[in-house]
Amino acid sequence: MWAGEAWVLSRAAAMLAAGVLGAIVGSFLGAALVRLPRGESVMAGRSKCDGCGRTLGARDLVPILSFLALHGRCRTCGAAIDRWQFAAEVGGLLVGVAAAWFARDGVMLALGLVLGWQLLLLGLLDLRHFWLPDRLVVLLAATGAVPALLADLTDPMLLSGPTLGALLGFGTLWLAAKAYRAWRGIDGLGAGDPKLLGAIGLWLGPLGVVATLLGGALVGLAAATGLALAGKTVTRRTALPFGSCLALAGFAVYLGQN
Repeated sequence: MWAGEAWVLSRAAAMLAAGVLGAIVGSFLGAALVRLPRGESVMAGRSKCDGCGRTLGARDLVPILSFLALHGRCRTCGAAIDRWQFAAEVGGLLVGVAAAWFARDGVMLALGLVLGWQLLLLGLLDLRHFWLPDRLVVLLAATGAVPALLADLTDPMLLSGPTLGALLGFGTLWLAAKAYRAWRGIDGLGAGDPKLLGAIGLWLGPLGVVATLLGGALVGLAAATGLALAGKTVTRRTALPFGSCLALAGFAVYLGQN
């Protein structure tokens, strides 16, 4: 077998494995997306139909496939299954495939999965509820700090990039939010956006923060344009989930960096 063929097969196997795992993780993230805003535990309790309350069996919980086989409805009462659950499962799969495609090695793949799945949940929470829970942002920051701290054991200078990235990410949006508030008298950014970009900065460093901010702005502009083309009224008071834009851009920047 040629070396190139071996590379293609190994990369394809990694993408398949990461995609399947991503769909499974996405199922868990979908449950978190529904339960966290309700104040319910993500870990405790079995999944139930929101319509009839029936405890779901194994054949109802196969990520993506069960939703498609059931045409998005409960097999007992016919109630619609939450589309966000399906979106989380597909998103988890796509994160897995993308991370496996761009990863240079197993370590970078693992880090990409950890970052991507966290950003997926935060992005969906902001998209659906305009909410970026502090505990999830802190977890994102903590998981970004660990590789930096481990690298610091061999070269203290390697810690400066993540530290500057966190400060730049948080400080830029925090100052922008304060300035907009002073100028317009209304909030232009959610309180969670600076924290999110600061956490992303621990993963990507200062240059990654700049790229993420620019990418997030472009995603937001595209979303606003799409709403306008769809006939929606878009004004300066129209709320857009900028955290979702940052999450998407941040993961794309990470893939590009690695």
